[in-house]
Amino acid sequence: MENIVLSIHLILTLALIGAVLLQRSEGGGLGMGGGDGSTAGRSAANAMTKLTWMLAAGFLTTSLVLTVIAAKNAGDGSVLDRLGLEGPAPTTTLTPDLGDVILTPPSVTDAPTAPPASE
Repeated sequence: MENIVLSIHLILTLALIGAVLLQRSEGGGLGMGGGDGSTAGRSAANAMTKLTWMLAAGFLTTSLVLTVIAAKNAGDGSVLDRLGLEGPAPTTTLTPDLGDVILTPPSVTDAPTAPPASE
């Protein structure tokens, strides 16, 4: 079922892209279009607009159906649980071994090192 809906979704996607690219630009923002003012182009634009709306509605419907199918097929475990892989091994030490490094904050009497005096 999921493969059929996914195939329909992909076909609708390609058809929607084609319908949007075939539509005539009505904005004329760059001075293009150069129509003669006839109404024949307007009725064709209405048909393309209706087709685009129908394809968009189908696209949204198949998107929602695919989401519902994916949510129903989702399990409670993680992806690693489904693959049968184990997570990383837990570490035994909680703090790293720093050797002789002292990590106490400086006291009030510790003065910062002064730059060399200029002569």
